[in-house]
Amino acid sequence: MQGSERTKVGPALIVLAAAGGLGACNTASPVLTTGSIPDRKPPMVVSDAERDCLGRAMYFESNRSDSDGLVAVGTVVMNRLENAIFPGGICAVVGQPGQFAPGVLTKPMQEKDLQKVADAADAVLAGERHPKVGKAMFFHTAGHHFPYTNMHYVAVAGGNAFYEKRDRRTAKLEKQDKPAQQDKAATPTLPATALTFAAVPAPPAASP
Repeated sequence: MQGSERTKVGPALIVLAAAGGLGACNTASPVLTTGSIPDRKPPMVVSDAERDCLGRAMYFESNRSDSDGLVAVGTVVMNRLENAIFPGGICAVVGQPGQFAPGVLTKPMQEKDLQKVADAADAVLAGERHPKVGKAMFFHTAGHHFPYTNMHYVAVAGGNAFYEKRDRRTAKLEKQDKPAQQDKAATPTLPATALTFAAVPAPPAASP
């Protein structure tokens, strides 16, 4: 991870609609299964640029109607950061070609959304995670349908449907390990960055 100080995320932001296809998707990656994880992780101290990259992904990939959708996308970014098939820091994960919205690291954002996005990004860096997204590392625009059989949906939030990639054998084994009621409840019905958050100071680091 780059940087050692908790950031302030840079100056001004402008809205761009996220692409309607698969978002945060890597069809060449191996099948990964997850299950639920705790709602909180240890806090992270990152650079201004890393905080900005996280906030940008959350901003451009969510409809920003509430913090739930923002945190859901932030959870995916952090899950990818922790996984070996997505190496590098937060900016490397967000800037990986073909994974997040085009121009996610460079396009402007609307100033009226800066505080909301900064608060959500800071919450994720402080350890907050979306409880239903779990360890999922993929999502696409909600309402779209794809013919793949390895997409196991875990949550819908912020205009996105979040899913894990599972092969049939793994999905069958996990289903056998869970009570039928629990399994049913877990399935829903359905490279450099321009600093844009600097105008929104990061909260002070917690004293030891």
